[in-house]
Amino acid sequence: MTDFLNMPKRPTRNRVQRSLSSTGRTTNPLVSVLLPTHNRPRYLAEALASVVQQTYRNLEIFVIRDGGQDVADVIRSFCDPRIIFIDREVNRGKPFSLNEALSRARGKYVAYLDDDDVYYPCHVETLVKVLEAEPSCGVAYSDLYKVYCEVLRGGGRVVLSKHVEISRDFDRFLMLYFNHVLHVSLMHRRDLLDKTGPYNERLNILIDWDMTRRLAFFTDFLHVPVITGEFYSPVAACDRISVQQRKDPQEYLRNMLAIRTARPAGPWSKIQDLSIILLVERVDERTAQALLRIWRHTFYPYKLHLPLPPGDISRLNVQMPNVELVPVSPASSETERVDAALAKSQGDLVALVPTRLPIEEMWVEDPLYALINTAGREGFLLAGATPQSWAAVLRRSDLESARRAHPGLSVEASLRAAGVPVRWPRQDQLPFQFDELLRRAKSAEAEGDWLAAARLFEHMAGRFQNRLWMNAMAAQAYFEGGDRARAGLLSHAANQERATVDTLLLEAKVHRHNGDFDAALGLLGRARQLLDSGGAGVAQAEENPGLPSSKYVWRLEDQNEHGCRTNR
Repeated sequence: MTDFLNMPKRPTRNRVQRSLSSTGRTTNPLVSVLLPTHNRPRYLAEALASVVQQTYRNLEIFVIRDGGQDVADVIRSFCDPRIIFIDREVNRGKPFSLNEALSRARGKYVAYLDDDDVYYPCHVETLVKVLEAEPSCGVAYSDLYKVYCEVLRGGGRVVLSKHVEISRDFDRFLMLYFNHVLHVSLMHRRDLLDKTGPYNERLNILIDWDMTRRLAFFTDFLHVPVITGEFYSPVAACDRISVQQRKDPQEYLRNMLAIRTARPAGPWSKIQDLSIILLVERVDERTAQALLRIWRHTFYPYKLHLPLPPGDISRLNVQMPNVELVPVSPASSETERVDAALAKSQGDLVALVPTRLPIEEMWVEDPLYALINTAGREGFLLAGATPQSWAAVLRRSDLESARRAHPGLSVEASLRAAGVPVRWPRQDQLPFQFDELLRRAKSAEAEGDWLAAARLFEHMAGRFQNRLWMNAMAAQAYFEGGDRARAGLLSHAANQERATVDTLLLEAKVHRHNGDFDAALGLLGRARQLLDSGGAGVAQAEENPGLPSSKYVWRLEDQNEHGCRTNR
């Protein structure tokens, strides 16, 4: 099976460690950090302090006030010449603010921070070293703690717990469907924006995913399994603008469809383009419904081609994007319409779709994924295809060669004559195998079958990516299921490789259960050290006891005689 969409093999941990430890190729390039803010001066002080205190010093730090409360005093208090303050009275939205800063950014790399989140001191250095050592990857991202907190009446935050809820390796197909890389954890080459284009200022939610998705058209992403920051999640009402705006279902759908249909200018080095040829019998309500369902249920990048007589074209009012109308003779056969649309299309992959085909979620993506990951000449039937309503996805080269060799035959017959089999994809050829197993494991947990869930998590750790994440989940499930020995082995292994608050607490519980209270107390101490050190890592906290806390509380007496903040 071929690698999907030119995806490189998952970097091993040793390779990542070599990248982190190798300084020979690192030339300390300038990094542009973008920090937009709106009505959060208290949190902004914490966020900005976490950038200023980075171990990597060659930064330009853009703080963009997107209207709202004045934050000039916060900016001035840092007295840091690396801070570039864009002070705007009018609220124009996050995409406008990011584009405004990017138009002035000079860094080789770009990183992002929301005004209510924080970096750990190693964040920028960790990602720069990896990107400098791995030039084939234009994007790198780390892991973050999700911090559950209670927001007090005065605006302060009380941390309730910290968890690494996702530590997921890059999956390009998933990225087209769902964002699994938080912007706060991400750094990318500045020159990639020349290909992706700027942030879409017509969006008001899912803004980060729109850019991350477009980046995936042009570069590989490298997951660095190091915890380098925190993003905050209030347990009660959340004041994040993106959360509030998601409550409008129509607005959410508008943004979602705009993102899914975004097509940056080509050529795309990492994604094969798809041409959908919709075979319309007559322009009627069925045609309108087919167009609407394709628009709503297709997340893979595509262009839709409609071969129609001029009279039908004049009566058709198409609102959806990425549609090309192909004039054909009113007397043309279905095969001739396929040939006409094929001549106009440019996709590497071609889907032939009659309007009678039932179109649901994953209707084209399931067989498309199988096709992309299969070597040899073959195509795959679309879900719902029948002998009377034949529908398939094929490589353009296979379809064109079959049509040239057998122009007098139907499309299906010409493929058969050319030796291009078209079949149903097998279950193991479908996408999101990992996510389906994850769903089953979570369902087993919900039903109290902890050992079944644990075995699934371990199976996923061995067969798929995301090993650290899955082994931590397996350890917890084994503990809940009563297999303390297996839970202890897995949590201990996790803590030797990358300790988190969760895995340290779990191993401590195993030792307590076994009566080894000294070992349990030692692990609890390491977990407390992680929390108090800002989670920068147990090893770092032990080697650098002076690491600043993630809880930056600024008071008037924390300023020196020049009004600048001092570290306590």
